[in-house]
Amino acid sequence: MNQPQPAAARRKRPKGPRPKHVPQRTCVSCREKGDKRGLIRIVRTPDRAVVIDPGGKANGRGAYLCHKTVCWERAIETQVLSRALNIGIADETKIELKKYAATLGDSESSDRTAAAS
Repeated sequence: MNQPQPAAARRKRPKGPRPKHVPQRTCVSCREKGDKRGLIRIVRTPDRAVVIDPGGKANGRGAYLCHKTVCWERAIETQVLSRALNIGIADETKIELKKYAATLGDSESSDRTAAAS
C-alpha cells in the first residue's frame, strides 16, 4: 500500500534565497522592539565609563534607547538606564546624555505633524 519514496523525492525544493537576519533589540525605556541599527546604544565600558556608541560595536555592557526624546528623558531621570548598565551614572554623564538627546529629532512629533497635514 504505502511504498517508501526514494530519497530524492522526499527532499524539499528550495523556495528562493533565505531572508537576511535582522537583529532585534528593545528600548530600555519604552520596551518597544526594533532593529538594532534603528536604536542608539549606550555602553558601560570596562573602565566603568558610560558613553554613547553610535557604531554599536564598542566593548562593554550595552543598553539601547530609541530616538524618542521622551524615552531619553525617562531613562536619564529615573533609574532605568542605571539598572540596565548595572552602574550609577554621574551627573556629568547625565548632562552629556541630555545634550545628545536634544540633538535627536523626535520621530513621534514629526509623525504626528505629517499625519495632520
